[in-house]
Amino acid sequence: MRPRILTAGASAVAVLLLASCSTPGSGSTSEASPNTLIVSTPTEPDSLDPTLANTFAARLVFTSFCEKLYDVDSKLHVVPQLAAAMPTVSKDGKSMDIPLREGLKFNDGTPLDAAAVKTTLDRDRTMKASARVNEIAAISRVEVKNPTTVHLVLKHPSAPLVSQLADRSGLIMSPAALRKLGDNFGTAPVCVGPFKFQNRVSGNEIDFVKSADYYDADKVKLDGIRYKFITNSSVATANLESGDVQAAEHLDASDAIKLKSESGTKVLQTNTIAYQSISINVRPGAGTALSKSADLRKAFEMSIDRDILNKAVWNGQEVPDCGPLPVQSPLHTPLTCTPFDPDAARALIKKSGLKTPVPVELMVATGAATQREAQVLQSMAEDVGFKVSVKPIDLVSGLDLARKGQFDTFLEGWSGRVDPDGDTNDIITTGGSNNFSGSVDHTVDSLIARAAATNDSAQRAALYRQAVQRVGEKRPLLYLYHNRWFVGTSDKVHGVVYPPDGIPRFKTAYLSH
Repeated sequence: MRPRILTAGASAVAVLLLASCSTPGSGSTSEASPNTLIVSTPTEPDSLDPTLANTFAARLVFTSFCEKLYDVDSKLHVVPQLAAAMPTVSKDGKSMDIPLREGLKFNDGTPLDAAAVKTTLDRDRTMKASARVNEIAAISRVEVKNPTTVHLVLKHPSAPLVSQLADRSGLIMSPAALRKLGDNFGTAPVCVGPFKFQNRVSGNEIDFVKSADYYDADKVKLDGIRYKFITNSSVATANLESGDVQAAEHLDASDAIKLKSESGTKVLQTNTIAYQSISINVRPGAGTALSKSADLRKAFEMSIDRDILNKAVWNGQEVPDCGPLPVQSPLHTPLTCTPFDPDAARALIKKSGLKTPVPVELMVATGAATQREAQVLQSMAEDVGFKVSVKPIDLVSGLDLARKGQFDTFLEGWSGRVDPDGDTNDIITTGGSNNFSGSVDHTVDSLIARAAATNDSAQRAALYRQAVQRVGEKRPLLYLYHNRWFVGTSDKVHGVVYPPDGIPRFKTAYLSH
């Protein structure tokens, strides 16, 4: 899902995945060593190229082999990773110096220095298919101040930029590997990380082995890590119980609750910065009932009881909300949500003069939990006079259709970002690659741009509140809730770190035998 998303287009992803099939040993699954951690995840990454990757699954895998200039800690504070310290920002906010840790090596043994960082950032900024362009659009140029200092010249002050460098825009790639592989970098990626890429079996698994070149190798206790793709949470749970996997990422709440009562397993959980929403295609040429009428979109929202949806599908584990900013964010402000009001919804549908039931197609990524969610939404909407047809579709194809505007409504999630700009810009701004609804509102654009250009927290919070309220009035996108996510593990797995960005880190994990 959009979170857990974001792709450069289905055709590009298909090429990348096909290319991945040609990686060494991809014809069969190799035997993992006893000290290899096997982790199940419900979705397969698109590309392992940081410039192109657009799925949450890729963000998950990157943590094991591709480190960033910055990371986030358990309190969502941005902290140095490959950088030696936080940036030094000029008084006018239009430039910054990033100091790098010394003596770092990529997993091919070549050095990481300021020139290598410049190579990555320039590629992210200029590559035609780059998914990072908008994230670091504030950068005018990248300069090498000295071997351990990167100098960024900015077009304007940018409060969100450092948080972007704590995400995929901060993942640094080996220039030697880029020269060798070019656009095919994702088939054999090389970065700095505790593990290095070994093999990918498309549709099945990705294998990594411990890196001898990693600067913090003494803290890495595993011989390797294998990510297996198991789409069904109950199947992943059964694999965990049988010992076929030692960790299961992103379990459904019901499976997590079940595991908590069992011996031999344990459950890690985190209140994440992710959210779930419904994008409504409001493009002028969409031609659907909802695209033409803000009142019908309001009726559709009024048919949804967020609390009942949470209880029926997620065992009450999510946090209902009608905005994108995570509740942990210091810039989050409570919103007055459109109430569940089926009688008012019926009145709005009657006022429209349309013949009932009013047809709505709900596109939803395949998966047991999302299918249950779609069915509950379907039942609620049909109770007030809509006729909802659910269209299950694989994630990559769904994203491609969403970006082309070939859908009516789309149930999808966003894995969230530390800075609110990442939860709004490009999603509710005009022309954004993740603005699936196709909404155009230059007032919203201005509010989001102004919020990004100031470091005044109170001012930023007020601007984001105004932008989200305006979206709430026009309803091109309906926010449903923030996620609580779960990782099940064997009781022999220790040292896993699970921060609120919802991405488990396995660098310090180890197995007791």
